[in-house]
Amino acid sequence: MEFLNRVKAELRENLKAVPIIQLPQDLAKTRQVPIPSNANSEHVRITERFIPGGDGQEMLIKIYEPVQRSKEELPAVLWSHGGGYVLGHPNGEDSLCESIVQAVNCIVVSPDYRLAPEHSYPAAIEDCYATLVWMTSATNELNVDPMRVAIGGGSAGGGLTAALALMARDRKGPVICFQMPLYPMVDDRNITPSSYEITDIHAVWFRSNNISAWEMYLGDSAHGEISPYAAPTRAKNLEGLPPTYTCVGQLDPFRDETIDYVARLAQAGVDVEFQLYPGCFHAFEHIVPDAEISQHAKNGYIEALSRALNG
Repeated sequence: MEFLNRVKAELRENLKAVPIIQLPQDLAKTRQVPIPSNANSEHVRITERFIPGGDGQEMLIKIYEPVQRSKEELPAVLWSHGGGYVLGHPNGEDSLCESIVQAVNCIVVSPDYRLAPEHSYPAAIEDCYATLVWMTSATNELNVDPMRVAIGGGSAGGGLTAALALMARDRKGPVICFQMPLYPMVDDRNITPSSYEITDIHAVWFRSNNISAWEMYLGDSAHGEISPYAAPTRAKNLEGLPPTYTCVGQLDPFRDETIDYVARLAQAGVDVEFQLYPGCFHAFEHIVPDAEISQHAKNGYIEALSRALNG
């Protein structure tokens, strides 16, 4: 059946209007498209600052926090933006980060991690790890509870979330109480049935884009053994990772790698909650935010985050 006919009716018309991006040829042009302005909430304060990144370079982070906050320590979330490891900026997810702050009563920190192909693996994950270390060492400055630190992100941000959980575990780094890698980009091999199934260029993210993005992200490391901190599917041991929430659309090329990741987490004794949304494509809740299914999905993962951080 034709891809568009399989898309949920309430999402279909909006999807037809989404500009088609084909990598690598559209990368430079897409990066030049202005990020739509977001009507910032009067209840959330957004500040920018620079911290040392993964290689000690100056790195922008955005901090989102309640305008009206008590003197009590708040939980914190490290949020990694999506974009296939080659696109994106924290500004593009202002609205979501504000929603998390208001619903969870927490602080969100989002790093402007380095992008491929200019900065291939491990630049992005090392930048995220540097942010995690900074957050947990600046608990007095941020007034956050170091035992209630979660990590999350969608797509490539979900891949970085999964990789960050592995890295923090293996390096015996900061304690992460919860991870939320949404429809994560975790498998560089492109061998799952869904990676072959979703090839239509209207699918937002599809097979050829995924292959190109992984090639750019892995760079020279693609010719050797691929690290699980680059592609978390390659991790042989998932024991000891934090409780997890994830979701994915049935028409997302990441469907099967997400399902495999969920199953392996459960088999490793990790508490995991998972939602599969029929008729939904990659990042559908961002593309068509007013649709009932989009609001259901977004509310579902924000509520899961709130339960994890607030008990």
